[in-house]
Amino acid sequence: MPLPFDPIDEAHRNWRSNDWGAADPMAAATSITRAHQVLLHRIDAALAPFDLNFSRFEALALLHFSRHGSLPLGKVGDRLQVHPTSVTNTIDRLEADGLVRRTPHPTDRRTTLAEITRRGRTTVEQAAGALADIRFGLDGMGRDDLSAVTAALTGLRQGAGDF
Repeated sequence: MPLPFDPIDEAHRNWRSNDWGAADPMAAATSITRAHQVLLHRIDAALAPFDLNFSRFEALALLHFSRHGSLPLGKVGDRLQVHPTSVTNTIDRLEADGLVRRTPHPTDRRTTLAEITRRGRTTVEQAAGALADIRFGLDGMGRDDLSAVTAALTGLRQGAGDF
């Protein structure tokens, strides 16, 4: 049930009135955090019919876009910017669902590849359509808003060493 007021505006007002400093950055960070929660809820709801969550969708999409439909597990982690344990858990689940299979690397015995299956390709394409249908949960934002958010967060990400 929606609140009759914006709690972030209220927090911003309280932050300033208590002279805690950095009220604007606090409001921005809290807004980003809340928006992240809203988006994940919307995205995961759209992906639920495919028995996917966003992290599994991202892994499938990455494999789908790769040149050969497969990547070493370490490269999956690097590209998705997640810990190796998360990659293992994600690939385990996708493999159990028949969407990915592990295969040995053809030239490096120490490396295991994650390879998207035909069923995985069909699933990720359908799931991508479902996400496009809901505009990735970003209803209410126009093209200019989307571009502004992307541009604003690029600086933050670059400063954090994302790229």
